[in-house]
Amino acid sequence: MSTDVDPSVVFRRYLSAMVIHSLASAEAAGLNPTDYFALNLLDLAGSLTSGELARRTGLTTGATTRLIDRLEKGGHVRRVLDPADRRKVIVEMVAAPDHVDRAVAGARRRLGAVIGGYDREEQATLFDYFTKAAVAYQESTDELLAQREA
Repeated sequence: MSTDVDPSVVFRRYLSAMVIHSLASAEAAGLNPTDYFALNLLDLAGSLTSGELARRTGLTTGATTRLIDRLEKGGHVRRVLDPADRRKVIVEMVAAPDHVDRAVAGARRRLGAVIGGYDREEQATLFDYFTKAAVAYQESTDELLAQREA
């Protein structure tokens, strides 16, 4: 890397591009950003209790209830009672909206080409970074949410 390139600036530009793309993708899919993010969480994690969804999104329980209401009304999720504890509600994804796949198709294609330009060893390094960075971001988010609650 050139000595006149500030790694912090490069990384911040990358993160900004990701955030802007996520916002534009949500809008293109006809979803608000929070609903888009929640559907992504459910797609990655599988069914979650409403409490787990609240914790992972950082929303209050009331805001999470409204989120689930919107997603249920849109036909994206359904509520089921937890068979182990009927006081808990499990949120299950019914089907990922097709319009989300269309909204992110361009980025997936372009990023696939970028990653495909690296050899297997470099790809392994990239995916190692993505895995570790996701954990670091989640831990940092958990800290921020804990401070908010304190």
